[in-house]
Amino acid sequence: MKYFSAIALFAATFFAPQAASGEKLISSLSSHQVLVSSSFAGAELVLFGSVERDGATVPRRNGYNLVVTVTGPRQTMVTRRKDRVFGIWTNAESRTFVGAPSYLAVLSNKPLNEIASIGVQQRLDIGFDNVPAPQTPALQPTDLLFRDALIRLKKERGLYIEEPNSVTFLTPNLFRAGIRLPAEAPVGNYEVEVKLFADGANIARTASALEVVKVGVEQFVASSARDHGFWYGLGTALMALLTGWFASVVFRRD
Repeated sequence: MKYFSAIALFAATFFAPQAASGEKLISSLSSHQVLVSSSFAGAELVLFGSVERDGATVPRRNGYNLVVTVTGPRQTMVTRRKDRVFGIWTNAESRTFVGAPSYLAVLSNKPLNEIASIGVQQRLDIGFDNVPAPQTPALQPTDLLFRDALIRLKKERGLYIEEPNSVTFLTPNLFRAGIRLPAEAPVGNYEVEVKLFADGANIARTASALEVVKVGVEQFVASSARDHGFWYGLGTALMALLTGWFASVVFRRD
């Protein structure tokens, strides 16, 4: 009987509802769809929102902090290191990253280390240090060099962005943040996750999404190549033949 009592006590403790935070996070995007055409030169969206408090919520002594993470379509990427072999520069080593974000923006109102501890950042997958590691049987120190190289290359192309001062509190409870998408932003669905912190703890979060889509001729060509590969290839070959024939007629020497 004692065993059953102990089990019942454990279940009641483990499954008891936890005290919920009195804050509720509300956010929205200025647009949930970005249209990419031949003249697309990038875009900037605005995320805005508020921290809603109920009447019983105790004021936070140090105020609130926010971390906004925008994650693009995940891809398998390969980072290669070139080396000189017999006087020729060639690919010597490589590492494969499975499920790495094609686009990643980490936006906050202050540096991440001032918002949460390293352990909390790792647990919540916040920051560039928590980008997926290379898929190797055993992670070696040199593998991290390849991950750092991937992050550096993505930064240079504007696809990885880390801005510790891009979230602005307009009032103690109202905030806004700008999300920059470069001209070569990958097409697909993007996840936008907002996490609210107080005194180093994550007390609320909310998520939304946006979509980057091609329109116009680019969309027609991409859809044809994807959905009608045979006819697309045949049409491309015929177009090349006609172009060559037309050029031979125009520039023919009599």
